[in-house]
Amino acid sequence: MTTPKSDFLAAIIERGFMHQCTDLDALDTAFGEEMVTAYIGFDCTADSLHVGSLLQIMLLRWLQKTGHKPIVLMGGGTSKVGDPSFKDEARKLLSEEDIERNKAGIQQVFAKYLTFGDGPSDAVMADNADWLDKLEYIKFLRDYGAHFSVNRMLSFDSVKLRLEREQSLSFLEFNYMILQAYDFLELRRRYGCTLQMGGSDQWGNIVNGVELARRVDQQTIFGLTSPLITTSSGAKMGKTAQGAVWLNADKLSPYDFWQYWRNTEDADVGRFLRLFTEMPMDEVARLEALGGAEINDAKKILATEITRLCHGEAVAEQAAETARQTFEAGQSAEGLPTVDVPGAELALGLGVVEALRRSGLVASNGEARRLIKGGGARVNDAPITDEAAVLGTNDVTSDGVIKLSSGKKRHALLKIL
Repeated sequence: MTTPKSDFLAAIIERGFMHQCTDLDALDTAFGEEMVTAYIGFDCTADSLHVGSLLQIMLLRWLQKTGHKPIVLMGGGTSKVGDPSFKDEARKLLSEEDIERNKAGIQQVFAKYLTFGDGPSDAVMADNADWLDKLEYIKFLRDYGAHFSVNRMLSFDSVKLRLEREQSLSFLEFNYMILQAYDFLELRRRYGCTLQMGGSDQWGNIVNGVELARRVDQQTIFGLTSPLITTSSGAKMGKTAQGAVWLNADKLSPYDFWQYWRNTEDADVGRFLRLFTEMPMDEVARLEALGGAEINDAKKILATEITRLCHGEAVAEQAAETARQTFEAGQSAEGLPTVDVPGAELALGLGVVEALRRSGLVASNGEARRLIKGGGARVNDAPITDEAAVLGTNDVTSDGVIKLSSGKKRHALLKIL
């Protein structure tokens, strides 16, 4: 198609969000003629989303910024089944208590990115358990089962690749795409929703929903997917050697979140500025063109802008200042992740291996020993080479802390009580 006329499609195509669309020209016309209601679903598989979901959240934010209405769909119902898309094995089945706890944790992040309320373009949060839990099995099969072709469902990559690898696909999981298609039908009926968005791994599920609405309600609705994002080196977004990069502050400190983006590969700076910030495109182009040591300035802006959206202005600035003091001024900064240690315990001696593990810089004692052996462990900026070393009161700085480091970029404080 030519350059889209609608603000939303123009923005997301220019910034790199677009992968596939069921009918881009017709969708562009719809955006130009009316306020479009669109949704993205989020299953409750953990008590926080991680940065792998951030692109989808930004899609909803751009939708609202351009005058349209986003729906955040919690998968309270579909989480009881588990999405098999591009998974090697079935997800662990969660209890209803687990799902409710996870849902409560996930919901926290959306208020940072979207405006909820009763206004025309205010966001809505729905839960597919509200209708899926009430389905009557035989009636559901009679009303909707005939509209799904098993032959077609087997042709979707999300299913086909699993079967080609001769990995089991249960009937429970096979039903997931039917339930997701029905979600779209329900949201169209309840909220006038005419667009489902999601990652490219959801294409088959989305197309099923589009076709179900056409066959059952004779309605034209649309699907749009975004690319699955990896780093330039091929690493999956949202995962590090230390674990997932969570969006909730109680799962990952804002400082560590800032540091994740500060450590972006040079080749990814421009792309991540386009996708995960709202900076004007001419400024993105300027920062993207920086070379040599100057690219680090662009990375700091990237980290601060993304942290500002996720955790707020003050927290983002504090994280940036903490990093400046730690790396540029050589100070022990209060904004670093902090773990409390009783003074009585320190007086008896705290092994450096245990201290590193407790600080969260390593996941296990074995990892701490490997870090020490490899020369990457420091206490108060001094290298530690003896894994049997013990921390004591003499290691406490004038600020009442002990600074631990893993390499040059990850730090934490033991605060002595």
